[in-house]
Amino acid sequence: MIREMIEAKLRAEFVPEHLEVINESYRHNVPAGSESHFKVVLVSEHFNGERVIGRHRAIYKVLADELEGAVHALALHVYTPQEWRDLQMVVPSSPPCGGAGIER
Repeated sequence: MIREMIEAKLRAEFVPEHLEVINESYRHNVPAGSESHFKVVLVSEHFNGERVIGRHRAIYKVLADELEGAVHALALHVYTPQEWRDLQMVVPSSPPCGGAGIER
């Protein structure tokens, strides 16, 4: 499964303090059971001193094969451990997809 592959790669590369890989494909206009839209919440010491753009680039590099293939969208929420504590460990909700649940 794609979600498990993403999680394994991120764990190996970033040794996260906290990691969630959430399949949000069901919220989009895709066939049932799709694995194409994901939200990643990743907290790692690896991001200390790194700007957000650098954090995203590092993740894109690790997940290059998945992004070239089945993964259509990847929402990234990446934090240092201190940033995560400051947020009180709460991640913003994903916005609704314009095509989700629409009968055609």
